[in-house]
Amino acid sequence: MIFYSNSKIKVFYYIKLGFLFLLTIAGGKEIFNSNLTLEWKDNILSVYHPSIPEGKLDTWYIEAYCRAGSTARAWEKTVIGHRTEMVSINKERNELKLRCYLNDGVIVDHLIKTEKTGISFDLIAKNPTDKMSEAHWAQPCIRVGEFTGKGAKNTDDKYAYIKSCFVFQDKNDIPDFLPTKNWKLKARYIPGQVWCPIGVNRNDVNPRPLHPVVPYKNIIGCISEDKEWLLASVWDPSQELFQGVIRCIHNDFRIGGLKPGEQKIIRGKMYLMKNDMKAFLDVYNQDFPTSKKIIKIQ
Repeated sequence: MIFYSNSKIKVFYYIKLGFLFLLTIAGGKEIFNSNLTLEWKDNILSVYHPSIPEGKLDTWYIEAYCRAGSTARAWEKTVIGHRTEMVSINKERNELKLRCYLNDGVIVDHLIKTEKTGISFDLIAKNPTDKMSEAHWAQPCIRVGEFTGKGAKNTDDKYAYIKSCFVFQDKNDIPDFLPTKNWKLKARYIPGQVWCPIGVNRNDVNPRPLHPVVPYKNIIGCISEDKEWLLASVWDPSQELFQGVIRCIHNDFRIGGLKPGEQKIIRGKMYLMKNDMKAFLDVYNQDFPTSKKIIKIQ
């Protein structure tokens, strides 16, 4: 006869509880997938799955690293030049390592892995130089035109896709589809729309129309053309949410500058799940339990 300690019983209990959670989180509906694979070439990160529209999803990774003070400044004065190289990809194509070299000497290592609910990103940004780095935030640009059925081959309207995109602008768990109320139309560059999270200086975001409302959740996403899939982007910490201008959406991650010798850890997730909003939010709340729920700025 085998006897188990109380600690082992607790471990087994929590494993079982977690397994039951995964089975019931969507009321019996299968929301996960196990067939995601990765590729990175010519600065495009591609995620493949046989059931999503066109079979893949592309992200310009990374589009740009940026300085603070960007909201009202010419874009070319905001961008810090960089190059990205692939360090490795495993044979299963479910784990990818990239390294970005910024022109000011900063190095950012990216570990990108597939999960049952999407793609995880674990970044380490470090400054090996003896000078302060102005690297304040960065842009992964997710191309969602084909995913939403509003790509260039379907329509000449470059902004038709935004009606399939959502943020959480109000204080509830109901997604607000674009264009939301209080939509802004004026900025240094137009069109587009930026949402600035709490704790981020509104002078340090994209020079596109800046929405007056602080998002309630750190999420921007969209629904696929066939209504079967949900895509959402989350970063911790986040600099901004952005509805872009090349049939894209952004959740741009925050670096906040780097002192000489300093390094920072940044975590992100691109959710790619069956279209079940409650199930998605349950997973999101588990993945980012400390995410702040934030209030409107009048």
